[in-house]
Amino acid sequence: MKRAAASMLLALVLITIARTQIITADPAFPTDSQPVTIYFDATKGTQGLIDYPGDVYAHTGVLTDKSSGGGDWKYVKTNWGENTPETKLTRESANLYSLQITPSIREYYGVPGGESITHLTFVFRSEDSSKEGKGDGATDIFYEVYEEGLQVTITYPERGMLVLNLNEVVDFEAVATLADTMAIYINGEHRKSRGGVDVITDTLPTEAYGEFEVVVWAANQEDEARDTMHYIVRSEPVIEEVPDGIMDGINYLSETVVILSLYAPGKEYVYVVGDFSGWAPRENFYMKKSADGTRFWLQIDGLSPGVEYAYQYFIDGELLLADPYTEKVLDPGNDGGISETTYPNLKEYPHGQTIGIASVLQTGQQDYSWENTSFTPPEKSKLVIYEMLLRDFLVAHDWTTLTDTLDYFSNLGVNAIELLPFNEFEGNESWGYNPSFYFAPDKYYGPKEELQVFIDSCHGRGIAVIMDMVLNHSYSQSPFVQLYFDPSTYKVTAENPWYNVESPNSAYSWGYDFDHESQATKELVDRVNTHWLSEYALDGFRFDFTKGFTNTPGDGGAYDAARIAILKRMADEIWKVKSDAWVILEHFSDNSEERDLANYGMMIWGNTNHNYGEGVMGYNENGKSNFSWISYKNRGWNDPHLVGYMESHDEERLMYKMLTYGKVGENYSTQDPNTALERMKLAGAFFFTIPGPKMVWQFGELGYDYSIDYDCRVCNKPIRWDYYDVWKRNKLYQVWSSLIRLKTNEQAFSSTDFTLNVTGAAKRISINHEDMDVRIIGNFDVVEQSMDPSFSKAGWWYDYFGRDSSDVANLNEPILLQPGEFRIYTTKRLGDPGIADGIQKLRQVGNGFRTYPNPVRDMLYMDPVNQEARIRVFNISGKLVMEDDLPVGHSSLDLSTLPDGIFIITRLAWGRAPQFAKIVKVSP
Repeated sequence: MKRAAASMLLALVLITIARTQIITADPAFPTDSQPVTIYFDATKGTQGLIDYPGDVYAHTGVLTDKSSGGGDWKYVKTNWGENTPETKLTRESANLYSLQITPSIREYYGVPGGESITHLTFVFRSEDSSKEGKGDGATDIFYEVYEEGLQVTITYPERGMLVLNLNEVVDFEAVATLADTMAIYINGEHRKSRGGVDVITDTLPTEAYGEFEVVVWAANQEDEARDTMHYIVRSEPVIEEVPDGIMDGINYLSETVVILSLYAPGKEYVYVVGDFSGWAPRENFYMKKSADGTRFWLQIDGLSPGVEYAYQYFIDGELLLADPYTEKVLDPGNDGGISETTYPNLKEYPHGQTIGIASVLQTGQQDYSWENTSFTPPEKSKLVIYEMLLRDFLVAHDWTTLTDTLDYFSNLGVNAIELLPFNEFEGNESWGYNPSFYFAPDKYYGPKEELQVFIDSCHGRGIAVIMDMVLNHSYSQSPFVQLYFDPSTYKVTAENPWYNVESPNSAYSWGYDFDHESQATKELVDRVNTHWLSEYALDGFRFDFTKGFTNTPGDGGAYDAARIAILKRMADEIWKVKSDAWVILEHFSDNSEERDLANYGMMIWGNTNHNYGEGVMGYNENGKSNFSWISYKNRGWNDPHLVGYMESHDEERLMYKMLTYGKVGENYSTQDPNTALERMKLAGAFFFTIPGPKMVWQFGELGYDYSIDYDCRVCNKPIRWDYYDVWKRNKLYQVWSSLIRLKTNEQAFSSTDFTLNVTGAAKRISINHEDMDVRIIGNFDVVEQSMDPSFSKAGWWYDYFGRDSSDVANLNEPILLQPGEFRIYTTKRLGDPGIADGIQKLRQVGNGFRTYPNPVRDMLYMDPVNQEARIRVFNISGKLVMEDDLPVGHSSLDLSTLPDGIFIITRLAWGRAPQFAKIVKVSP
């Protein structure tokens, strides 16, 4: 009889759990020694596989007593995307699938004896991995593995944070195995008992307001077991105005007190749940409501100074939401991919207590003490920006290592670093144009304090820092989206105060489109910009796709007065916070509109990738390589506010274009790697010298030759610091460095009296200035060309790189240039351009890295690094005379076999910029 009852119980369990859970199990209480069938309901959770017609596979593993947390899966069956018969699900009906785990859980996963299995873990996916079925909040899916013997669990209502209304009718059910007796207790008082059964049902009492704890007890002659749940019967929120001076988000009143404020017009009620509430709705964490119903707020007392508390807002009994204004989040899906080295002592996500991203508050934080408070950003006309994606620049991808690499930027001569978006974005290894939390630095790059150290260190070297900011759109992970979102349509609702339900510019929009005419959006934009300027001392922003900052229908190409007004208002608010902050727009609209914005004081991106690309490839016919649009004067602008660039994160690399598509002449091919590197010098000579701000993309100075679409457009790209040790690539770095220093140090390159003759293969730039005149000529053809230098005056002219001088009488006497050759002539003798002909030129702050003793007789000692390093020793002629790999922690090198003389040592640790030291070797 008991066996039959157990079979009936199984059916009841499956029916009951199927109403509420994304997966169910047969048996409902699986043990590690049993087979089990898992049922996946695609209509639950994220619904990523709902109505999917193809095959579905399980990415599955287990949690054991050796797992560090919910993200630490063990004994995973397959690599992601690998399809095998044993992980393929069987379709039971349109959206219900089953997976057989046999002959037992332990054998299926290959878990050795002695290791205790606590949970099965799942993510379900389509055959090509493009679609996923995950838990609510895009979490991994877990199912408990039980020990042998008596078990009891509450099956209905669904586990979670349960908020009920007064007198609401809610069914309750619990099931057990091997139980003789079951009983229900509420707030410690006995409510109901049943004997000889494995299931007990009831309705939850809701006749009074308050918090309730439900305990289900089960027992047999040998054992007893309990399961517990909490719920709350809520009253109406207290109506009380938000205290003066309180902003949305976290307000720190003292080391023990905060006030949280949430702007959520139209919502009925909100609880704060978190570490301080036991991750349950509690009466003393019920938020008060403003009289107009737009804001909810709560004062929390008794916090411990310096302790991090994770928390969320629980809204209308349905939505768990991280604080949109938090400066730190905990992400159950991505924090596991952040190493301890990158982010030491990262607070663990509260697995098993909540779902979705959680926000963090911490009283008693120490404000960063800025050292370089008198930094003045460079003049716009002398601005040279280095655009970079930290993920693809350093293997370590953290702020600390980037700070250690600043010698590289100083030596190159750039005076600004522009970082692709680094506020929290979806995933870890993203370009960052899918922002989610606008006030929190993404943890994949390290703690916020290290970001502040990086910016401060840049300022100490005269380098400005620019943040790429995305305020045109966001995606579904953003709490501003989630607060008013319809999952059935995947659209924001009309009540959302920040976004358009449908983008008015759907032909050129991404994600969820901000409504920049909304007052809520204006306030958010200003709050975001102020935060980064104030808290991180940034020097300005590059705003992504400002062409989309409008509700005017169309393709965005026409002059749009409404968009101009939106951008001017934003810029004015920025300049109220920091009068010299840079406002740089990626706009790409009609020139008349860009001119108005530039004349107002903003800078505008100027893309000339195609034209420079055609030029270096050798295709100059019919004006293909005419890059005259890089001149702000040719656009009719008043000021040098055009940020010209040959490459950006969005453009194909010039070296790749040459090597793949370059023109091949009879005796000269731009597809030859060495030739291509020489033509990158030519491009630089006709780029940096044009008056106005300029920008380069990372590693362009070393001739980076991987396509933007390598693997895929936004995939990780190879990090090739070894290029710096390739002589011809290093020479390109040196040439660009010299050109950058000409631009930043010589006033002539900020002249307003200049012309570009760059239509054909023979190109010329003419610059006149009271300090000196400049003529730059270059041959972009694959055959030699005679060129008219069009000197401005008779007398002495100096060839900057050639170090020759000429007493010019005939101003138009042709000069013969070989393919790819260029000359820079000036009327003032300039200093040595500093180009080494052999070894990479040693430029360093201090000594690069310390060595001792110096002079050295035999053993040389150096500062250690915490990773393996490649050591190379060059003689003064540039010949490699010794090479060795030093293991982690080793810091000595035996030089006893070297002859006496001067040597240059380079040290290269993976993912770091090279370091240099100069040593003198003497006989023992």
